[in-house]
Amino acid sequence: MQKRRTRLLALNAALGGSIVLIAWANQAQALQPSARARGQYTMVAGEIQSGGDASGIYITDSINEELVVLRWNNSRNQMDGIDFRNLSADANKKPGR
Repeated sequence: MQKRRTRLLALNAALGGSIVLIAWANQAQALQPSARARGQYTMVAGEIQSGGDASGIYITDSINEELVVLRWNNSRNQMDGIDFRNLSADANKKPGR
């Protein structure tokens, strides 16, 4: 009888410890920065104001409020990033000269 009681106490202690570990792991995971939201993109082609006849692609992510401008580089056969803007930061900026 005493042996059975000792086993039950040990099992309860192990189960209680596992509950504490699971709660601690969930709390540590909650402190992690949130993942980036899946974007909804719109792409528009247009002229770039850099002189010449350069054309670019403007890609807007409306969920994360970001804008990226790309240009095709013929010599390397790849897209080059020209500019990145955080639209929410631009909208909250105080107007000035």
